[in-house]
Amino acid sequence: MTPQPLPSALTLSGPLLVVGDGRMGRALVPSLEEAGVPVAGPAGRGESGADAGIVLLAVPDAEIASAARTIAPGRVVGHLSGSLDLSVLHPHEAFSIHPLMTVTGAGTSFAGVTAALSATSPGASAIASALADVLGMTGVEVHDADRAAYHAAASIAANFLVTLEGMAEQLAATAGVEREALVPLVRAAVDNWADRGAAAALTGPVSRGDAATIARQRRAISERLPDRLALFDALVDATRDLAATQRTGIETTS
Repeated sequence: MTPQPLPSALTLSGPLLVVGDGRMGRALVPSLEEAGVPVAGPAGRGESGADAGIVLLAVPDAEIASAARTIAPGRVVGHLSGSLDLSVLHPHEAFSIHPLMTVTGAGTSFAGVTAALSATSPGASAIASALADVLGMTGVEVHDADRAAYHAAASIAANFLVTLEGMAEQLAATAGVEREALVPLVRAAVDNWADRGAAAALTGPVSRGDAATIARQRRAISERLPDRLALFDALVDATRDLAATQRTGIETTS
Protein backbone atom coordinates (compact mmCIF):
# COMPACT_ATOMS: atom_id res chain seq x y z
CA MET A 1 0.00 0.00 0.00
CA THR A 2 1.53 3.33 -1.05
CA PRO A 3 1.21 5.93 1.74
CA GLN A 4 -1.12 8.81 0.83
CA PRO A 5 -1.42 12.23 2.49
CA LEU A 6 -2.77 11.60 5.99
CA PRO A 7 -6.44 12.62 6.50
CA SER A 8 -6.78 15.56 8.89
CA ALA A 9 -8.97 13.43 11.18
CA LEU A 10 -5.90 11.33 12.00
CA THR A 11 -3.61 14.23 12.87
CA LEU A 12 -4.69 14.72 16.47
CA SER A 13 -1.87 15.38 18.94
CA GLY A 14 0.19 12.28 19.59
CA PRO A 15 0.25 8.97 17.73
CA LEU A 16 -2.65 6.57 17.39
CA LEU A 17 -2.21 3.96 20.12
CA VAL A 18 -3.34 0.37 19.54
CA VAL A 19 -4.06 -1.44 22.83
CA GLY A 20 -4.14 -5.22 22.68
CA ASP A 21 -1.27 -7.49 21.71
CA GLY A 22 -3.37 -10.20 20.08
CA ARG A 23 -3.92 -11.10 16.44
CA MET A 24 -5.87 -7.96 15.60
CA GLY A 25 -3.41 -5.61 17.29
CA ARG A 26 -0.45 -7.26 15.61
CA ALA A 27 -2.17 -6.99 12.23
CA LEU A 28 -3.27 -3.37 12.63
CA VAL A 29 0.00 -1.79 13.73
CA PRO A 30 2.09 -2.72 10.65
CA SER A 31 -0.83 -1.98 8.33
CA LEU A 32 -1.24 1.50 9.81
CA GLU A 33 2.50 2.09 9.68
CA GLU A 34 2.54 1.10 6.01
CA ALA A 35 -0.30 3.55 5.37
CA GLY A 36 1.75 6.36 6.94
CA VAL A 37 -0.26 6.70 10.17
CA PRO A 38 1.82 7.58 13.26
CA VAL A 39 1.07 4.59 15.46
CA ALA A 40 2.27 3.14 18.74
CA GLY A 41 1.80 -0.35 20.13
CA PRO A 42 0.40 -2.86 20.27
CA ALA A 43 0.40 -2.02 23.96
CA GLY A 44 -0.68 -4.26 26.79
CA ARG A 45 -4.00 -3.86 28.53
CA GLY A 46 -4.01 -1.20 31.21
CA GLU A 47 -2.27 1.40 29.05
CA SER A 48 -3.65 4.90 29.69
CA GLY A 49 -2.95 6.37 26.28
CA ALA A 50 -1.79 9.63 27.87
CA ASP A 51 0.54 10.41 24.94
CA ALA A 52 -1.96 9.49 22.24
CA GLY A 53 -4.71 11.45 20.54
CA ILE A 54 -6.60 8.36 19.39
CA VAL A 55 -6.74 5.00 21.19
CA LEU A 56 -7.94 1.88 19.39
CA LEU A 57 -8.85 -1.03 21.66
CA ALA A 58 -8.01 -4.34 19.98
CA VAL A 59 -8.99 -6.44 22.99
CA PRO A 60 -11.63 -9.17 23.46
CA ASP A 61 -15.23 -7.92 23.71
CA ALA A 62 -15.51 -8.85 27.38
CA GLU A 63 -12.54 -6.61 28.22
CA ILE A 64 -13.40 -3.50 26.21
CA ALA A 65 -15.30 -1.68 28.95
CA SER A 66 -12.56 -2.19 31.55
CA ALA A 67 -9.85 -1.22 29.06
CA ALA A 68 -11.76 1.95 28.19
CA ARG A 69 -11.95 2.94 31.86
CA THR A 70 -8.15 3.06 32.06
CA ILE A 71 -7.80 5.47 29.13
CA ALA A 72 -6.97 9.06 30.08
CA PRO A 73 -9.72 11.65 29.51
CA GLY A 74 -9.56 13.66 26.31
CA ARG A 75 -8.66 10.78 24.00
CA VAL A 76 -10.92 9.65 21.19
CA VAL A 77 -11.40 5.93 21.86
CA GLY A 78 -12.45 3.24 19.41
CA HIS A 79 -13.14 -0.48 19.56
CA LEU A 80 -13.11 -3.22 16.94
CA SER A 81 -16.09 -5.26 18.08
CA GLY A 82 -18.78 -6.22 15.62
CA SER A 83 -21.48 -6.90 18.20
CA LEU A 84 -21.01 -4.24 20.90
CA ASP A 85 -22.39 -0.73 20.73
CA LEU A 86 -20.54 2.38 21.88
CA SER A 87 -21.90 2.52 25.42
CA VAL A 88 -18.95 0.34 26.53
CA LEU A 89 -16.63 3.28 25.75
CA HIS A 90 -18.49 5.83 27.89
CA PRO A 91 -17.62 8.59 28.76
CA HIS A 92 -15.09 8.97 25.94
CA GLU A 93 -15.77 10.46 22.56
CA ALA A 94 -16.02 7.15 20.78
CA PHE A 95 -16.15 5.20 17.53
CA SER A 96 -16.08 1.61 16.35
CA ILE A 97 -14.60 0.05 13.26
CA HIS A 98 -15.23 -3.64 12.61
CA PRO A 99 -13.43 -5.19 9.61
CA LEU A 100 -15.72 -7.83 8.10
CA MET A 101 -12.98 -10.43 7.80
CA THR A 102 -10.96 -13.07 9.59
CA VAL A 103 -7.69 -11.76 11.06
CA THR A 104 -4.82 -14.18 11.56
CA GLY A 105 -2.10 -11.75 12.73
CA ALA A 106 0.78 -9.76 11.26
CA GLY A 107 0.73 -9.76 7.46
CA THR A 108 -3.06 -9.56 7.24
CA SER A 109 -4.24 -7.18 4.53
CA PHE A 110 -7.36 -5.09 5.16
CA ALA A 111 -7.59 -3.88 1.55
CA GLY A 112 -10.89 -4.48 -0.18
CA VAL A 113 -12.72 -5.39 3.03
CA THR A 114 -15.97 -3.83 4.24
CA ALA A 115 -15.85 -2.25 7.71
CA ALA A 116 -18.88 -1.48 9.91
CA LEU A 117 -18.54 2.01 11.39
CA SER A 118 -20.31 3.94 14.13
CA ALA A 119 -19.48 6.98 16.24
CA THR A 120 -20.77 9.28 18.96
CA SER A 121 -19.77 12.55 17.29
CA PRO A 122 -18.92 13.97 13.87
CA GLY A 123 -15.24 14.10 14.85
CA ALA A 124 -15.19 10.47 15.91
CA SER A 125 -17.09 9.52 12.75
CA ALA A 126 -14.44 11.26 10.64
CA ILE A 127 -11.71 9.27 12.44
CA ALA A 128 -13.48 5.95 11.82
CA SER A 129 -13.98 6.78 8.13
CA ALA A 130 -10.38 7.94 7.75
CA LEU A 131 -9.03 4.75 9.33
CA ALA A 132 -11.13 2.64 6.99
CA ASP A 133 -9.91 4.64 4.01
CA VAL A 134 -6.18 4.50 4.82
CA LEU A 135 -6.42 0.74 5.34
CA GLY A 136 -8.13 0.30 1.98
CA MET A 137 -11.50 -0.68 3.45
CA THR A 138 -14.99 0.42 2.45
CA GLY A 139 -16.80 1.89 5.45
CA VAL A 140 -20.50 1.23 6.00
CA GLU A 141 -22.39 2.89 8.84
CA VAL A 142 -24.12 0.41 11.14
CA HIS A 143 -26.23 1.98 13.89
CA ASP A 144 -26.09 0.69 17.46
CA ALA A 145 -29.63 -0.72 17.20
CA ASP A 146 -28.52 -2.83 14.21
CA ARG A 147 -25.25 -4.18 15.63
CA ALA A 148 -26.59 -7.52 16.85
CA ALA A 149 -28.33 -8.26 13.53
CA TYR A 150 -25.25 -7.22 11.55
CA HIS A 151 -22.97 -9.41 13.65
CA ALA A 152 -25.37 -12.36 13.48
CA ALA A 153 -25.34 -12.06 9.69
CA ALA A 154 -21.54 -12.20 9.74
CA SER A 155 -21.59 -15.26 12.01
CA ILE A 156 -24.06 -17.05 9.75
CA ALA A 157 -22.04 -16.19 6.64
CA ALA A 158 -18.73 -17.37 8.10
CA ASN A 159 -19.02 -19.50 11.25
CA PHE A 160 -22.24 -21.35 10.45
CA LEU A 161 -21.12 -22.01 6.89
CA VAL A 162 -18.07 -23.79 8.28
CA THR A 163 -20.31 -25.77 10.65
CA LEU A 164 -22.41 -26.95 7.71
CA GLU A 165 -19.34 -27.90 5.73
CA GLY A 166 -18.18 -29.88 8.74
CA MET A 167 -21.44 -31.80 8.66
CA ALA A 168 -21.04 -32.42 4.93
CA GLU A 169 -17.47 -33.59 5.52
CA GLN A 170 -18.59 -36.05 8.21
CA LEU A 171 -21.35 -37.49 6.04
CA ALA A 172 -19.12 -37.77 2.97
CA ALA A 173 -16.54 -39.63 5.04
CA THR A 174 -19.12 -42.35 5.79
CA ALA A 175 -19.25 -42.96 2.03
CA GLY A 176 -15.45 -42.99 1.67
CA VAL A 177 -15.32 -39.51 0.10
CA GLU A 178 -12.75 -37.01 1.38
CA ARG A 179 -13.30 -33.33 2.11
CA GLU A 180 -11.24 -32.22 -0.91
CA ALA A 181 -13.84 -33.70 -3.26
CA LEU A 182 -16.44 -31.25 -1.95
CA VAL A 183 -14.28 -28.14 -2.27
CA PRO A 184 -15.02 -27.27 -5.94
CA LEU A 185 -18.74 -27.68 -5.26
CA VAL A 186 -18.60 -25.37 -2.24
CA ARG A 187 -16.54 -22.75 -4.07
CA ALA A 188 -18.90 -22.76 -7.04
CA ALA A 189 -21.92 -22.39 -4.74
CA VAL A 190 -20.34 -19.43 -2.91
CA ASP A 191 -19.32 -17.79 -6.19
CA ASN A 192 -22.84 -18.21 -7.58
CA TRP A 193 -24.33 -16.74 -4.41
CA ALA A 194 -21.92 -13.78 -4.58
CA ASP A 195 -22.74 -13.14 -8.24
CA ARG A 196 -26.48 -13.82 -8.30
CA GLY A 197 -27.88 -13.80 -4.77
CA ALA A 198 -29.27 -16.73 -2.79
CA ALA A 199 -32.54 -17.39 -4.61
CA ALA A 200 -31.00 -17.41 -8.11
CA ALA A 201 -28.00 -19.51 -7.01
CA LEU A 202 -30.05 -22.30 -5.44
CA THR A 203 -29.76 -25.77 -6.98
CA GLY A 204 -30.42 -29.34 -5.84
CA PRO A 205 -33.34 -31.60 -4.97
CA VAL A 206 -35.21 -29.15 -2.74
CA SER A 207 -35.23 -26.47 -5.43
CA ARG A 208 -36.50 -29.08 -7.93
CA GLY A 209 -39.19 -30.35 -5.56
CA ASP A 210 -37.67 -33.85 -5.66
CA ALA A 211 -39.30 -35.34 -2.57
CA ALA A 212 -38.04 -38.88 -3.22
CA THR A 213 -34.38 -37.80 -3.23
CA ILE A 214 -34.85 -35.71 -0.08
CA ALA A 215 -36.41 -38.71 1.66
CA ARG A 216 -33.43 -40.92 0.72
CA GLN A 217 -31.03 -38.29 2.00
CA ARG A 218 -32.97 -38.01 5.24
CA ARG A 219 -32.83 -41.78 5.81
CA ALA A 220 -29.06 -41.78 5.26
CA ILE A 221 -28.56 -38.99 7.79
CA SER A 222 -30.84 -40.64 10.34
CA GLU A 223 -28.65 -43.75 10.08
CA ARG A 224 -25.20 -42.18 9.87
CA LEU A 225 -25.46 -38.78 11.61
CA PRO A 226 -28.61 -39.07 13.74
CA ASP A 227 -27.59 -36.16 15.96
CA ARG A 228 -27.72 -33.89 12.89
CA LEU A 229 -31.15 -34.99 11.63
CA ALA A 230 -32.97 -32.05 13.22
CA LEU A 231 -30.51 -29.66 11.58
CA PHE A 232 -31.05 -31.34 8.20
CA ASP A 233 -34.83 -31.03 8.58
CA ALA A 234 -34.55 -27.35 9.51
CA LEU A 235 -32.30 -26.69 6.52
CA VAL A 236 -34.71 -28.47 4.16
CA ASP A 237 -37.55 -26.29 5.46
CA ALA A 238 -35.50 -23.11 5.05
CA THR A 239 -34.39 -24.16 1.58
CA ARG A 240 -38.02 -24.82 0.55
CA ASP A 241 -38.83 -21.26 1.59
CA LEU A 242 -35.91 -19.98 -0.47
CA ALA A 243 -36.96 -22.12 -3.44
CA ALA A 244 -40.45 -20.62 -3.23
CA THR A 245 -38.86 -17.18 -3.43
CA GLN A 246 -36.87 -18.34 -6.46
CA ARG A 247 -40.03 -19.58 -8.24
CA THR A 248 -41.89 -16.38 -7.42
CA GLY A 249 -39.03 -14.38 -8.89
CA ILE A 250 -39.11 -16.45 -12.08
CA GLU A 251 -42.87 -16.08 -12.41
CA THR A 252 -42.66 -12.33 -11.79
CA THR A 253 -40.01 -11.79 -14.45
CA SER A 254 -41.39 -14.20 -17.08
